[in-house]
Amino acid sequence: MNENHSRIAIVIGTKAELIKCIPVMLELQKQKKDYWFIHTGQHPLEKACENFGVKKPNFILSKEPNRSTKFWSKVNRNSLIWFLFMILKIKRLVNKIKPKYVIYHGDTMSTAAASIGSSKILNYGKEWKNVHLEAGLRSGNLFEPFPEEISRKICDSFSDILFAVSNLSEKNLNKYKNKKKIINVGNTIVDSAFISYNKSRKMKMKKHKAEYVLINIHRHENLNKKERLEKIVRILNGIKIQAIWPIHANTAKSIEKFGLVREIKKMKNIKLISLTDYFNFIFLLANCKYLITDGGSIQEESLIFKKPCIILRKRTERQEGLLTGINFLTRLNIKKSIEIIKKIENNQIKIKKIKNPYGEKGLSKKIIDILK
Repeated sequence: MNENHSRIAIVIGTKAELIKCIPVMLELQKQKKDYWFIHTGQHPLEKACENFGVKKPNFILSKEPNRSTKFWSKVNRNSLIWFLFMILKIKRLVNKIKPKYVIYHGDTMSTAAASIGSSKILNYGKEWKNVHLEAGLRSGNLFEPFPEEISRKICDSFSDILFAVSNLSEKNLNKYKNKKKIINVGNTIVDSAFISYNKSRKMKMKKHKAEYVLINIHRHENLNKKERLEKIVRILNGIKIQAIWPIHANTAKSIEKFGLVREIKKMKNIKLISLTDYFNFIFLLANCKYLITDGGSIQEESLIFKKPCIILRKRTERQEGLLTGINFLTRLNIKKSIEIIKKIENNQIKIKKIKNPYGEKGLSKKIIDILK
């Protein structure tokens, strides 16, 4: 190991985790500090690493899937077996490389496995510190979203250093106040979004001439229930301007399974497109009129680019956004959702000058400086 090695191990499994860890990795590379990149294999990441200019993983702990994900958001026997094996593989690897810090991000199965596998419960007398980026987010319901809310609690419980993303998330970590180091730094998605948007502008992507709404639907608690998906389709029918919908494979599968393809095709203003890379997606987001989503990170991105965001969920762990006046939790109420759509399209909702609760640019450097 060379003298410029940071002795930081970063464990990543999904594209969303990679996107949010990219600024930390780029900052280390900028400072000419090497690091260990450990990939659990939950999502294929090679292309994204190439696009962002970060090194390929040093270790890949399971074979990457050919499709977008190993588990299609399902918690089943296969995913639980994979999860248990991943804990053991991470435990063995960190004991072999002996890092100073083990960093993981967010709320996925890979994140939870990393937090347990490198924890002091399985590694008595360990010398490294476990670091959770994006700590403290809470929806207040273990099943909304599932299993992410459980993963978040696991990660915060097994970590030594908790990087809280906001004032509210810092308060959510109060019970760990005298047991762990809690530091409110903001969310690395702020840096990720600006890096990506600047790159997309350099790629000279073309803006759409007409106003449009950007749609993003993929939460499995919506896709697995016909009643919920039918409500979502009825809400989307309230859109009167153009709409662009980069559709996930599991979303298309559920629409077909529940016989809703015809209803979607009737909406001539909605254009279904294939999933795009993050640069294209951020460009679409930054230039849309508003967003309709059931996702998590997209709620944060809506605040970065000051875009009204209609949230098709019962609960959200990004509760900070609800206080800004541009994020709207609908609880899948059709009437309420369509009313908000009408107000936004008729310019009846003013975009106030808001302070982003998740921080400003440059926080990834702050994280590295704190760890140093």
